[in-house]
Amino acid sequence: MAMAEDKLVKMKQGAEQVSTFESGNEMAAMAAAQINYHIMGYFPITPSTEVAQYLDLMKSKGLHDIELIAADGEHGSAGICFGAATTGARVFNATSANGLLYMIEQLPVQSGLRFPMVMNLVTRAVSGPLDIRGDHSDLYYALNTGWVILSARTPQAVYDMNIMALKLSEHKDVRLPVIVAYDGFYTSHQKRKVDYFKERDVVQEFVGEAPKGYTTSIDKDNPTTIGAHMNGDDLMNNSYQQSEALYRAYDVYNEIRKDYEEISGRSYDILDQYMMEDAEVALFLLNSAAESSKDVVDRLRSKGVKAGVISPNIIRPFPAEDIRKALKNVKAVLIGERADSYGGNGANLTHEVKSALQDDKENQTIVLSRVFGLGGKDFYADDAENFFQMAMDAAEMGYAVKPFDYYGHTPGDPEKAFQQVLEPQTRDTYKTGLIKVTEDEESGKLKVRTPPLRQLTHKPKRFASGHGACPGCGIFPGLELFFKGIEGDAVILLHTGCGYVVTSAYPYSSHKQPFIHNLFQNGPATLSGTLEAFFEMKERGEVDIDDDFTFVMITGDGGMDIGMGSAIGTALRNHKMIILEYDNEGYMNTGSQMSYSTPIGHMTSTTSVGKEQSGKAFHHKDTAQIMAATNIPYVFTGTEAFPQDLVKKAAKAQWYAQNVGLVYGKILITCPLNWKSNDRDGEAIMKAAVDSCFFPLYEVERGETNITYNPESKKKRIELAEWLKYMGKTKHMLKEENKHLLVDFENEVEKRWRTLKVKHETPYV
Repeated sequence: MAMAEDKLVKMKQGAEQVSTFESGNEMAAMAAAQINYHIMGYFPITPSTEVAQYLDLMKSKGLHDIELIAADGEHGSAGICFGAATTGARVFNATSANGLLYMIEQLPVQSGLRFPMVMNLVTRAVSGPLDIRGDHSDLYYALNTGWVILSARTPQAVYDMNIMALKLSEHKDVRLPVIVAYDGFYTSHQKRKVDYFKERDVVQEFVGEAPKGYTTSIDKDNPTTIGAHMNGDDLMNNSYQQSEALYRAYDVYNEIRKDYEEISGRSYDILDQYMMEDAEVALFLLNSAAESSKDVVDRLRSKGVKAGVISPNIIRPFPAEDIRKALKNVKAVLIGERADSYGGNGANLTHEVKSALQDDKENQTIVLSRVFGLGGKDFYADDAENFFQMAMDAAEMGYAVKPFDYYGHTPGDPEKAFQQVLEPQTRDTYKTGLIKVTEDEESGKLKVRTPPLRQLTHKPKRFASGHGACPGCGIFPGLELFFKGIEGDAVILLHTGCGYVVTSAYPYSSHKQPFIHNLFQNGPATLSGTLEAFFEMKERGEVDIDDDFTFVMITGDGGMDIGMGSAIGTALRNHKMIILEYDNEGYMNTGSQMSYSTPIGHMTSTTSVGKEQSGKAFHHKDTAQIMAATNIPYVFTGTEAFPQDLVKKAAKAQWYAQNVGLVYGKILITCPLNWKSNDRDGEAIMKAAVDSCFFPLYEVERGETNITYNPESKKKRIELAEWLKYMGKTKHMLKEENKHLLVDFENEVEKRWRTLKVKHETPYV
């Protein structure tokens, strides 16, 4: 992070500060580093991922000692954080959108058991179809988790509130976890002028030492059961105590924010009120939209309109009394919300404001509610003016013509309906008749006859041109080559990842065959439900389809981490489908973070290379062997560098998927952008990965392992370094000071290769 350290600010209590221009994510990381938490359990998701990336980069430079633990998914990251919190350690996390929902069952556990921590919620749309931009639909799911929730409108507030949040969380009268919520992409990524404390000692002195004397899981002298099952009477008492603690957080926050003002010179009242002293019309907005509206207030004031803006700095506990006071003389207030409570005639904060005003029998404020800005739809000054105009109209008429509505939606125009560009390609389009698969009656193994590859070039592609993949991306060459071996129609599911994002951005689609999307953790289960419903309806005669589909679920970008449980469950049920993993060795769709498939030593955006660390610290996961252990009928590996091998395996995969059960395949593909390799070197890199025995080509057919290409027997084996030299992400491993890392990697590759050879030579091992 670039720091303008020439600009120093001397505050009234002598706490020296530095002025700089940074984003909200950078300032969340800065606050965490200065506090020097013990643990951060995390999982990458846009737009919060940068927080972990910045912390990893800072750690590589020796700027903090936080143990960063990459989880297998957000549910796992929440578990890591909860487990760490039970020890009395200081714990930190950051997430967004679907990540929050995936971990949400863990959040009431932590608050109900009263273990402090701080989590940054970088707000983003929770929706179907998927949208990765900012609104508050994730935040609203958090309202009932029992966590204290602070709202940060600017990068400056993100920094300051992260510091106050820990002190609030650990306070003896609170002892609850705290969320700091700020707007995804608006606050998280936009750089603004901020001041931060030059010396971390100032921050650490403010938050103080971690409190002692509370129950922990590692106190051997006072063993305590944490999370014992309760009956209704006990749970009632526990929930009451938790509720009282959450309400006490109001007064504690007030104390802390005053103390923080003493050292920082910055004030964060319960409500941020702009020109509300005599306001007659007002907007009630969360976070960045409130900042955008303040200039409009100035403009309206210059025209004689008594306008104002209210934005709460804390929404749990909800500051009902402060809102009653702020709106006591306001004729009309419009509550703008970046989320909806579907069917509720207004979103969550609308009803909470109305409830607060209901307790003031003299209040006559007219309340309007508008849902706006969903999915990151921009909010401009003109929009704020329109909001104010609605409030002024209601104030003048004495009532709201339409109390609740959406703002910014547009009706459809039948004349502009999207037209299909390509004729559907189905039935015989993808049948060449050139691939023959037969079963050997004696061995039960399959024999595959494929034509020369040039004859398969006439077979249409499953993905239309015009997708948005990066130059040199290996996903589509790999997938298209695999599908050359698949005859007939297919239903394809892609979970979230690069392959999905670049092929299906509404209103366009590159998919020529039926296509489904679901989230990382649930793709295999989703497609298993699809195919079983298809077979059941077909058996009942409710669908009239001549030929069965081949059902193919495509995973990648770390999907076999967060989706591993679903994949294993699907395998154990042995559904007739194919799971195909494109392995690009990271979470490339969210910014090249580490995956469990990332090899040791490789550099990613969360395994930085610096004086304190040298890339990923542990070896990669062997998903092919894990899936083989589920006893499915066919497992294979492949790559575009050996096309005939991959096409034959695809043909086998289809036969097994249509006749026996689940198939798993893993293809290694390049990601030039994040591997820091040349676009044109994809095939050479893949061949080197195979010839170095890092990525061996083999199959496990009905439990028997068969190496389909042996570089040793062909006298083509190369040193591992010959593969690593192609990629910028691994060149540091070839330096003398990292020789131990290379040796460790070489030893692991050799061990796995030898084990594979034993399995090849000895059936059923």
